[in-house]
Amino acid sequence: MTGPGPDTLIQIAADRRNLPALFAALPLLKEISSGSIELLAQEIEWFSMQGGTTLYSTGQVSDGLYVVINGALGVFTGHAGGGSRYVGQLSAGHTAGENEAISGGARTTTVIALRDSEVARLSPATFERLTREHPQVLRYIVQELADRVDTLQRPGARPLSVPKTFALVPADAAVDATRVGGDLVTCLRRFGRAELVTSSQATDRTTHWFHRLERANDFVIYVADLQPTSWTRLCMRQADMLLLAADGDAEPRPWPALGGSTDGAIDVRPAELLLLHRSRPTAGIAGRWLKAQRCRRLHHVHAMKDVARVARLLTGRGLGLVLSGGGARGFAHIGVMRALHEARIDVDSIGTASIGAVIGAGWAAGWDYKEMLERIRRGFVATNPLSDYTLPLLSLVGGRKVCRLMRHEFGDTDIEDLQLPYFCVSASLTSGQLAVHRSGRLWSWLRASISIPGILPPVFTGGQAYVDGATLNNLPVDVMRDDHHGRIVAVDAGGQRGFVTDLEMTETPPLWRLPGLFGKRRGNINIMQVLLRAGMLNSAALSIQHRELADVLLSPPLEGVDLLDWSAFERVIDIGYRHARQVLDSRKGLLSG
Repeated sequence: MTGPGPDTLIQIAADRRNLPALFAALPLLKEISSGSIELLAQEIEWFSMQGGTTLYSTGQVSDGLYVVINGALGVFTGHAGGGSRYVGQLSAGHTAGENEAISGGARTTTVIALRDSEVARLSPATFERLTREHPQVLRYIVQELADRVDTLQRPGARPLSVPKTFALVPADAAVDATRVGGDLVTCLRRFGRAELVTSSQATDRTTHWFHRLERANDFVIYVADLQPTSWTRLCMRQADMLLLAADGDAEPRPWPALGGSTDGAIDVRPAELLLLHRSRPTAGIAGRWLKAQRCRRLHHVHAMKDVARVARLLTGRGLGLVLSGGGARGFAHIGVMRALHEARIDVDSIGTASIGAVIGAGWAAGWDYKEMLERIRRGFVATNPLSDYTLPLLSLVGGRKVCRLMRHEFGDTDIEDLQLPYFCVSASLTSGQLAVHRSGRLWSWLRASISIPGILPPVFTGGQAYVDGATLNNLPVDVMRDDHHGRIVAVDAGGQRGFVTDLEMTETPPLWRLPGLFGKRRGNINIMQVLLRAGMLNSAALSIQHRELADVLLSPPLEGVDLLDWSAFERVIDIGYRHARQVLDSRKGLLSG
């Protein structure tokens, strides 16, 4: 029978204020004799930190090594453009500041108490003597660092920062926070022990009561009061993450519980927005809520299935789907959609490029398979969207038909209004960099994402010119991986050879020879095919790399399908469906876990 873990031993010793037993339970010191630990306990400083307190900041001179006794510390690094990025969480038994303790250099990260915590500090002199007399301690630290680097770099690995405790903060009295929290706990229990805590249950409880509660459960949801009471402040100090719940059918308003000053709370710990809907949300309402309250991510909640999706995303168990470009070959994504639905595999977030952006947007908007078929057939098969030819000053096609198509299918919807978290990519001709679109008018950014250079005119806005995202990144698994902590399925419909021809020529023949030359030869080639394929070549090597970042790769056999053959609609969908069924049957255990 397995004995109690180190965190349990730490808690027992902490409750009894038994310093030698406490430090003997730390993984860092597990191989040191009891006599040495008793001497060490006299030199180690043990202190409490209130949630939100900074332990140390980037650039400060190292003052030793820290060990978490209770609670949790958050690790933050700086952004190139300013601000900070949440990297991970350190819980009981973990160390902080190892790099600087070894090198003696300045701090490279900022560490903040995510909730009320207790920490032990080893001074530089104590740490130096400890590692000199007990080299196994240094070996343990090096192994800890290596494990963290491996976790961060390994595709599909669980992040270091999967939250355990949540503060559910209502925006107003219209939000039944206890009911919402109860629904979320029900869904979280699929993944472990979970408990809901309200103010009536926790009156006059000590810090150690909360530590024991959190150790007894895998997830804890604290329901905050509407006002900034002492209980609300305690909830926020105990939380790894804030869940800000609001009536999604109402106009945005401040959260009274946040006291009108949210920046500190949001910077210390990540915050996510839950918009609760009783009816279809008004276009643009989600974007207005996000402008009123800065959050890392937004979730639309209409029914229990949406709560289940939130639970998966919060705990790093969500499924992200990445859809590539590929012209008419992208219709294969519709077949993949059917296969995933039949396999009862839920998609929780979607990232896209080019034609995949259009199909993915419909998917994220809640279109079912039948509706997807009807809309895409109407827009791309019944009428050729690339047939409004124009004087080729910017492009061969004017783009009016494509704009009308995008407007007709998506209207005034913003990306933030979509039921699922979604992004599409385009390429900025101005900066030469990939642009990732997670907000703004959906039809406009879809128009940018499919703007094949030379065929469709760029989208000009905000002083920049945007073209097809496939020119730089046709399979943006890397973008999804940066933001999505969970499994990823990538569908690459553009990876095969673009076209084959037996033409032998170095210049365009006279006009009178063209019909005979191109009309009967194998692999008719036109300027649109050349431009479309040329626009994808730059990202071909990256697509190969990005395939490796996916947990499951779907690459339907589409070599015989021309990139502009819209009439191959049903055939391409069937190829995508059959290929997905074959792969999913062998990988369903991974995707359903």
